[in-house]
Order: sequence, then structure tokens, then C-alpha cells
Amino acid sequence: MTDWRSFWDGEHAIYVNARHKAVHYRAIADGILRHVRESHAGPGAVVLDYACGEALDAGRVAAAVGRLVLCDGAPSVVARLRDHFGGLANVASVLPEELDGVLGDHEADLVVVSSLIQYLTRADLGLLLDRFKAKLKPSGQLVIADVISPDTGILSDVGSLLRNGFSQGFLFASIAGLAATAVSPYRKIRSELGLSTYSQADMLGLFADHGFSAERHPVNLGLTPHRMTFVAQPVPAPVSPAPA
Repeated sequence: MTDWRSFWDGEHAIYVNARHKAVHYRAIADGILRHVRESHAGPGAVVLDYACGEALDAGRVAAAVGRLVLCDGAPSVVARLRDHFGGLANVASVLPEELDGVLGDHEADLVVVSSLIQYLTRADLGLLLDRFKAKLKPSGQLVIADVISPDTGILSDVGSLLRNGFSQGFLFASIAGLAATAVSPYRKIRSELGLSTYSQADMLGLFADHGFSAERHPVNLGLTPHRMTFVAQPVPAPVSPAPA
């Protein structure tokens, strides 16, 4: 295994148990629904959940919007999404290379990306920002969530896991999971490839470089409040003056 996409396409134990996984995806769905409301896109909103993972609670999101596109880079995950949500007429589940077939340019009201960019190079992130800008309506919003700051250590992640385990009923599994992670494939590939980190200023500069105006949202989407979420809007292209 030499890349993150292969890791997520295979068997892994990133969640300590089924309860942890369910709580995680419920929090993600809650966050997406909050951003749908804050975007004022209305019940007909077209939403792209990019790098969505198993999106266990996506049915709740789909019930509140006009169309939901679930996109993930792992073929095994997309197969499970299709099995799970194939009966919902307003949900499409695709790989990134299939996205253009279900979502045209300037169709999305909201694009949400959670816990992805730490696995990308800065250059790949730039390409992705350009792609999202093309998919968004001029009035649309891009939400990039779970951004890791350079000054955030692993102890912050450990603390979040233990606090969530205590409050949500999987504390003992969290403790066991932390011990297992020390010898897991995740720990090995993380040590080999590392994670990309960005300061708030880095993120705002990247957004600006790729044609967005952005600000940090006060609440991170998901279960890690010490990480960052940003909300961005496409900046309209300047209008050339009419010839005299």
C-alpha cells in the first residue's frame, strides 16, 4: 500500500466500533444540513458531498435537498453507497472520474469536503479547488472541513476521540482503538506519507488564488472541534468594459 486512496479502498479500522462510525456519520450529516440552511439554497438545493466515505446518514440529507451527489475515491466504498442508497431517486453515488456525468458545471448550490485535504498535496488541492469552482453556481458555496493546523498535535485528536467516546458511549472501545492504532496500517502509511497541514492564512490565500472569497466558520464540521472549517464563494469574473 503506497497511497491514501488504496488505504481507504481496503479494510481498515479507523473507527473503533460500529457506534463510533454511526456517531461520526451522523455528525457529518448534521453539519451538511446546517450548511444547507446557512447557504439559503432552499429545499431544491443540489449538494455534492465529496470524499463522502460511507455516508451512513446521507438519506437524511437527501430528504432535505433536491439532489445529493455522493462522490468518493474508493471503488469499494462507492459500491456500498450504491447498494445502500440506490433506491433514492435524488441520490447519485460516483467515483471522482464519473462526477462530470452526474453533475454539470455551475449546477451545485453546495459542495462539502470533510477530512480530505490532509491526504492531498498542495498542488492536488489547488486542482480540486478549480474543479469545485467550475461545479458551483455563481451563488454557490464550498465548505472545506476538518482542516488540520500545523500547530495541532496528535494529542488533540486523541482527546477528541476520548471525549466523544465518553459522551457517546464508546469510551472503552476508544481506549482499545488507540492501542490498536499504534500498530495499524494507518499509523504506518501516515508515518510514510504524512498529512498536509494548513494555517488559517494558508487556506484563505489558497482560496483567493483559485478565485474564491472565504472565511473560517466558527464551528468545525464533525467530531473534531480543534480542526477548522472554511466557507468559500466563487468570486465573479471581472466584466470587461464595452468597447467605446
